[in-house]
Amino acid sequence: MTLAKKIQHSTRFPLLGAGLVFTTALSANAMEAPQGLYSIDELLDADVYTRSDDHQSIGEVEDVLLNDEMRLHALVVDTGNLLDMGEKQYVIGVEDFTVETRNGDNLDTIAYRVHLNLEAEALSKQPEYTDTWWSEARQNLQQAWQDTKQGASSAWETTQSTANSLLDKAGGALESLGEQTQEAAGDAADATGEAADATGEAAESTQQSVEDASQ
Repeated sequence: MTLAKKIQHSTRFPLLGAGLVFTTALSANAMEAPQGLYSIDELLDADVYTRSDDHQSIGEVEDVLLNDEMRLHALVVDTGNLLDMGEKQYVIGVEDFTVETRNGDNLDTIAYRVHLNLEAEALSKQPEYTDTWWSEARQNLQQAWQDTKQGASSAWETTQSTANSLLDKAGGALESLGEQTQEAAGDAADATGEAADATGEAAESTQQSVEDASQ
């Protein structure tokens, strides 16, 4: 892939592990807008530049690393024999680079340039892409993924348990209120019955008095 293609417009964005967050380096009449889609095939072999030198490439993208969620984790940059570092490959995390898109509207001419947020000396201090790094990083990311899932599961169980406890308390309160209401209704009925009995007795007494008076 070559970058000596006619430039129609350019957009830069940092690729983050949690998704894509965009910044732009556009001409005055260009619009700020995310690209929406990016081609890994075109990103492979893209030229890589340091923070202070936007003209001299210090290597190219050798590989694109994804995590368990199929989101970008890092790029592997091959420095070739540049920078007196020998032919080495370095792992560049998502926080340390941006990607510039050129001719993004044309599949035949689309191209990318990777701009590091690092100088050449800092690049040489990044992890080397080796079997040892691969094994350790894969295990660490797998463990982090498992911890995240377990944490989410534990949080759900805690939430469910709390909700069940609240429902049980609410049910108990309603049951107690029902019993109290029923008891109060029974007491009121008893009081009404007693009042009715007293009224009947009073009526009988009045009638007896009237009969006695008539004799």
